[in-house]
Amino acid sequence: MTAAPRDEERAVADVRDYLTEHRDRMIEELIGWVRLRSVAGLPEHDPDLIRSANWLAGVLRETGFPTVEVWETEGGPAVYAEWCAAPDAPTVLVYSHHDVRAAKDHQWEETPPFEPALRDGRLYGRGTSDAKGQVLAHVWGVRAHLAATGRDAPAVNLKFLVEGEEEIGSLHLAGLVDDNRDRLGADLVVFSDTLLWRADHPAICTSVRGLVLAHLEVLGPLRDVHSGAVSGPAPNPVEELSRLLARLHDDKGRVTLPGFYDDVAEAPERLRAELAALPFTEDDWLTRSDTRTVGGEAGYTVLERLWTRPALEVLTVVAGDPVGASRAAVPAVASADLSIRTVPDQKVAVVAEQVRRWVADTISDRVDYELTVSEDSGQEPYRTPEDLPAVDALAAAMAEGFGAPPGRMGNAGGGPAELLARTLDAPVVFFGTGLPEDRWHDSDERVSVDVLLAGAATLARFWSRLA
Repeated sequence: MTAAPRDEERAVADVRDYLTEHRDRMIEELIGWVRLRSVAGLPEHDPDLIRSANWLAGVLRETGFPTVEVWETEGGPAVYAEWCAAPDAPTVLVYSHHDVRAAKDHQWEETPPFEPALRDGRLYGRGTSDAKGQVLAHVWGVRAHLAATGRDAPAVNLKFLVEGEEEIGSLHLAGLVDDNRDRLGADLVVFSDTLLWRADHPAICTSVRGLVLAHLEVLGPLRDVHSGAVSGPAPNPVEELSRLLARLHDDKGRVTLPGFYDDVAEAPERLRAELAALPFTEDDWLTRSDTRTVGGEAGYTVLERLWTRPALEVLTVVAGDPVGASRAAVPAVASADLSIRTVPDQKVAVVAEQVRRWVADTISDRVDYELTVSEDSGQEPYRTPEDLPAVDALAAAMAEGFGAPPGRMGNAGGGPAELLARTLDAPVVFFGTGLPEDRWHDSDERVSVDVLLAGAATLARFWSRLA
């Protein structure tokens, strides 16, 4: 039976009152967690990843989850929890991660990365938004849900899987999920490693792009050679790499890999209209994203380029003597890392082969090269089914949690959503509490405390509505 409107209003008010009362405690918990340097991919931080997993496990037990376990992997440890006490209600698996990106202390101006600081309603520190803040929004969402409803257990059956190596490509997640498929089984997956649009205009994320990573090394002389001895006739790998990178896009901003767009599905008109309905100005976007200008594929809006079109970026270029005094030598090696974001219906294996073929056909025969395309850690794109009832329940809960009806958006990054959906045979919905201005992976990462509270309120109401 559907609750009367006045009952719903009272329930929303109870959730908000509870979270407002516990605001300081939520901040204190996030500060304590962010202080743990759970950096993925660096062996010296392996103990910190273990501490981070155990910290979260303790918080989940304190919240009331009767089953909480730390699952070891060859990468970072994952935390699993379940609270299944509603036999007639749906089962939901919440996915997120507790590992963080490396941080260079000297580039942070607001605070050292693992010494969180609260300023003007934002908490600064590595992981405050990506994604420890998002996980804690779930924890406090459960607590507010129980407090507001007076229940002894959530209205839905909840399972949490918070992995510890998302920032290095979730290398062991597929095996972990496959090995524990029966325990992780769910009717719905809530994927919490995404962005909202604006604090005053929330939006439901309905898709993530896929990811293919490639590393290219161009080999010139057999060793670094004094330029005064060989300059002119010697092959220069820096020049050849620069030539290659300059040819990755045409003058319309399109990727030049042969066949790259053959499998790209055009966004439905309904989706394009939803994106156009979001409040957007170029000045606002440039300010919040800390970018200088707008570029990309001609013929599409900025938001369509971000969320419905594929992209290829050069992430690193290394050659010669980038640090310290120059030796005036023609370098033996020049390297670059490429990130390719894919969209439906592109496939990792197909795009990987397109990269290999393009490099082989384009590179000069005066140099040699080594190309590594990481298919095993590639991620396929995913889009939430349009007719999924859970999306409507989430939209209603977001309207209550944020006090504004949500729009629709995508996520420009990727994640293992398709892997979870395929392995567990369950649809995925997305809900995150990050904003474009939160500076993920950059210095001075931050999160809005008000957005975290609104996110927790949304989740508290979502469990009631989903039940």
